[in-house]
Amino acid sequence: MPIGYYAIDKDNDIVFNKRSKFYDAVIMMDCSQCPIHPQLSAVFEEYARKSAKIARRHDVEPILFMSWAYKDKPEMTERLAEAYTRAGNANKMLVIPAGLSFARVVKERPDLELYQADKRHPSLIGTYLAAATVYATLTGLSPETNAFSADIDPELAKALRAAAWSATRDYFGNESSTARSAGAQ
Repeated sequence: MPIGYYAIDKDNDIVFNKRSKFYDAVIMMDCSQCPIHPQLSAVFEEYARKSAKIARRHDVEPILFMSWAYKDKPEMTERLAEAYTRAGNANKMLVIPAGLSFARVVKERPDLELYQADKRHPSLIGTYLAAATVYATLTGLSPETNAFSADIDPELAKALRAAAWSATRDYFGNESSTARSAGAQ
């Protein structure tokens, strides 16, 4: 179903939507280091709380996207996971553990380049890994059976989907049922 104000139907006619609610959820993240930065962590916590309230006031489920450590600062992983989990639990928000998927792949496959040259932003395979983690978290289903590879070598894409599934299951205590409820971590 389209989310815009109008859609074009099969006969190429414009049909104006009469929905009162256009979104079910909003996925939010802060800058990569803000949740753990000495001067910004309180701001992260405050705005996670405020943003969750705003989303719910509009009947939209707030979700946090856990960022990953910088390539040259892997020690950020544990602190980011703690900060996002704490904010998620405090505000009953689902947390997408993308940062933990990154850490898993960095540990298991150090030959892979998940980052752009700036050592902060994701490469194509890093983006693919994050997307597989989003899928696994939102659906509670394994992304391993998805054949889409985004022009990545199919075997590598398969390995990334498996890592995303494994990291997501570990984060949620090996849940493998249908979609999780908010605040399940």
